[in-house]
Amino acid sequence: MNHNLYAHFSAQFAHDLAKPCLILADGRAWTYGDIDHASAKMANLLLALGLLPGDRVAVQVEKSPEALVLYLASLRAGMVFLPLNPAYQVREVEYFLNDAQPGLFVCRPQFHEDAMFLAAQSGVPHTLVLNEHGRGSLVDLAALQSDHFNTIERAADDLAAILYTSGTTGRSKGAMLSHHNLLSNARTLCAHWQFTPQDVLLHMLPIFHIHGLFVACNCTLLTGSAMLFEPRFEVQRALAALPQATVFMGVPTYYTRLLSEGVFAAESARTIRLFVSGSAPLLAETFTAFEQRTGQRILERYGMTEGGMFTSNPYAGERRCGSVGPALPGVSLRVVDDDGKACANGTPGHIQVQGPNIFRGYWRMPEKTAEEFTTDGFFRTGDIGHVDAAGYLFISGRARDLIISGGLNVYPKEIEDVIDRMPGVIESAVIGVPHADFGEAVTAVVVREHSLEGGALSEVGIIAAVREQLAAFKVPKRVILVTELPRNAMGKVQKNVLRDAYMA
Repeated sequence: MNHNLYAHFSAQFAHDLAKPCLILADGRAWTYGDIDHASAKMANLLLALGLLPGDRVAVQVEKSPEALVLYLASLRAGMVFLPLNPAYQVREVEYFLNDAQPGLFVCRPQFHEDAMFLAAQSGVPHTLVLNEHGRGSLVDLAALQSDHFNTIERAADDLAAILYTSGTTGRSKGAMLSHHNLLSNARTLCAHWQFTPQDVLLHMLPIFHIHGLFVACNCTLLTGSAMLFEPRFEVQRALAALPQATVFMGVPTYYTRLLSEGVFAAESARTIRLFVSGSAPLLAETFTAFEQRTGQRILERYGMTEGGMFTSNPYAGERRCGSVGPALPGVSLRVVDDDGKACANGTPGHIQVQGPNIFRGYWRMPEKTAEEFTTDGFFRTGDIGHVDAAGYLFISGRARDLIISGGLNVYPKEIEDVIDRMPGVIESAVIGVPHADFGEAVTAVVVREHSLEGGALSEVGIIAAVREQLAAFKVPKRVILVTELPRNAMGKVQKNVLRDAYMA
């Protein structure tokens, strides 16, 4: 049996190649037949360049149908797809090329000169170009190839992709994901979220990240359904496209921006059977306001680069505000203390997971891989959380974000929840900064509304309000009022940036 992920995709859509796969903003459509032929041409090009199964294909381009086709071509040719954030700068790309040693690097035209230099330095034999409109040397050379290609056989454990982690705590790590890792998670999500060939996903996420590529695209391709394939999230485009869709996936920022539009209401969402949020915590206020506005509850789920999705609120059952739901079918999840002993329900601890979706380890980092797995095979996520009596997981934050003040553990999310509920607060981020007496001082960085209510907020007032609700050791020593919080490309607040900024 061929375990190549593309073979599973094509088995689903091969019977109806005329069906639309990608519907673009300008109304043009790529059928599944178009996708199959275009990915065959690119797969043939990869082989013509001399790449072999197992070679890496590094890609740092803007979102386009051709970029998605390159992902599929890499799968078909048995190669390892390595997507990179277009925002990465020269020094960052240099590290990835040196570490992964790809056989091909596909970049944006404006980066080509730097790419050629880096490729020469890193020993990358081929560099091609793809722009945001799907044009460039990659497509020109692929056009000369045959549109027939026999998908190369792969074993279940053969690598399909390497995705680098953010590297906020040191050297970026390449998470190795096999064909079976990706297939098992996509199958589970399709079943859990009840995807059908009749679904239409409004796709506004980037595709260099696990959310936009492996969750959104793989679920669509595995069911032979369609995507409204937008280059990026724009709130007006979202409002216009939602009535043509049945599923929408986004980061919390997408939902807050929709709610900021007065015209967004139940009518705007009447065709949508499922709204999914992930990649960053969804504020309770956003969850509640969205339900009040549309009559629908956002489904929040939890996962990471190292294994796709681990948990999800149910499709048909109760979607609990503030929770990322129970473990998905086939995934084992546990919460343990510092000694590895199981925590009681409601007690925060370290989240660990095990399942067929969990990655094979970090690229060329056997010591780090061994460090991140327990002796009985559970992956240490690095997140802190607790499980309630019904099995729903509530995440407190990253272990590295834990604040130890005066010898006591402080979980930032508990304080953030209190501050975020205050009138006039848009959002907050709580960090620990060095303190001579306490070791770390609890510090809150707060974004307030541009209104009389928001303007009335002050450092003294916020500290006083927190003191009324939480123990003294959890009360911020400082509150810093800002206009916005630093975020990465997927909308996650960059607490490491905040810590660096307010160390003094």
